[in-house]
Amino acid sequence: MILTDTHTHIYSEAFDEDQGEMMRRAIEKGVTRFFVPSIDSTYTKAMYDIESRYPEHVFLMMGLHPTHVKDNYLDELAHVEEELEKRLKKDSDKKFYAIGEIGIDLYWDKTTLKQQQVAFKHQIRIAKKYKLPIVIHCREAFEEIFEVLETEKDDNLFGIFHCFTGTIEDARRAIDYNMKLGIGGVVTFKNGKIDKFLDQISLKHIVLETDAPYLAPTPYRGKRNESSYLINILDKLTEIYKKSAAEIAAITTQNSIDIFRV
Repeated sequence: MILTDTHTHIYSEAFDEDQGEMMRRAIEKGVTRFFVPSIDSTYTKAMYDIESRYPEHVFLMMGLHPTHVKDNYLDELAHVEEELEKRLKKDSDKKFYAIGEIGIDLYWDKTTLKQQQVAFKHQIRIAKKYKLPIVIHCREAFEEIFEVLETEKDDNLFGIFHCFTGTIEDARRAIDYNMKLGIGGVVTFKNGKIDKFLDQISLKHIVLETDAPYLAPTPYRGKRNESSYLINILDKLTEIYKKSAAEIAAITTQNSIDIFRV
């Protein structure tokens, strides 16, 4: 059984003490594909380091996280483009597999909305230029996200709505924009809500993720998350969809292959 964690920050400082053990635990559980989002330029070296240690397992994204859209965001966007161009010109097997994570976050700071919208739209256009998927971060910003997606909707717009926590109407709108839904620890929470309607969404639209070290699933809620806990999310989906773990693992991994093309 092959499992794909489509969103995990395995380079995070939270794993400084036991990164190797954390990776071993995940791989032993069958989690053998780790898709790693970018945050900003200060994390680029750490991303490259983890990729070099696990070249057969780690697949990198490049992008500017919305909570890191600050006064220097134009410089950060330039860094995103520079890193993409560097890898393209090297003609090597190392590449980026998505633009992410990008989007809008109005939970922490509403004053940067305009800059976040500019950065989000700009990075969508970068993704289209390189024919890459986008991986969307959305927190308290569904309408703002959908407003941007509507302006960019075409055959080249596709990707993943990471850490999906919206309503069934939000889910259907996201799917209409050619997005898969990234399902993580929230689906195991008593007040997570998405477990109440997820069975109305076909598995062909679902990918699995942990968002480690954040949002650990039950029974680890409130503790550090890690990619091996993807098993707990998978177990919850077997209850919701009334299908075997092997079948859900196969479908969601194939969905990840369809999106990331690897």
